[in-house]
Amino acid sequence: MHKIINNLDHIKKKIANYHKAKIIAVSKTFPTENILPLLDYGHKDFGENKIQEAIKKWPKLKDHFKDIKLHMIGKLQTNKVKYLFPHFDYVHSLDNIKLAEKISKEEIKNKKKLKIFIQVNLAKEENKNGVSINDLSNLYEQSVKEFNLNIIGLMCIPPNNLPVSNFFKELKDLNSKFNLIELSMGMSQDYLEAANAGATYLRIGSGIFGSRI
Repeated sequence: MHKIINNLDHIKKKIANYHKAKIIAVSKTFPTENILPLLDYGHKDFGENKIQEAIKKWPKLKDHFKDIKLHMIGKLQTNKVKYLFPHFDYVHSLDNIKLAEKISKEEIKNKKKLKIFIQVNLAKEENKNGVSINDLSNLYEQSVKEFNLNIIGLMCIPPNNLPVSNFFKELKDLNSKFNLIELSMGMSQDYLEAANAGATYLRIGSGIFGSRI
């Protein structure tokens, strides 16, 4: 069996007790030949960080594999929002009002609703994207009521140098406060802690595809 499939199965076994947790295979920087084994195996959720890269790789793959769900997990600039359509199904990185308004306009124009996570910067890290906890309620309320966005959950990337479990619990509690169902947290190095904390989407790249060159 292909090594990439083995890696995926290994992770699936480790999270088998966490029935809500789904795996997004983060395929950024990896070419089509690395992705095809997973598609042939029946895996459906894939994540990309850059729109330009995604729209080169995925249109033909999505034509052939009809039930692929493509997740935008990287920083999203307002001038790139129009390129989300028709390729992406999920956005994990909404973090400001201007971006919410732009997504709303493009959804109307393209007659397609995206499933959206709000990215929260829990530790107030200057080098990371995400809305602050203080501004989260306002962004959520405007996104839902004014821009009619389908906000399905929250997303975070915890600090590298601190224990992740407290941050995952904090995001879970915030998610519950807004009665949101989905929760995007956990990557290759901490997906077990995230699954244990209630994550419904785990964003795993190198754990499946191996190290990026």
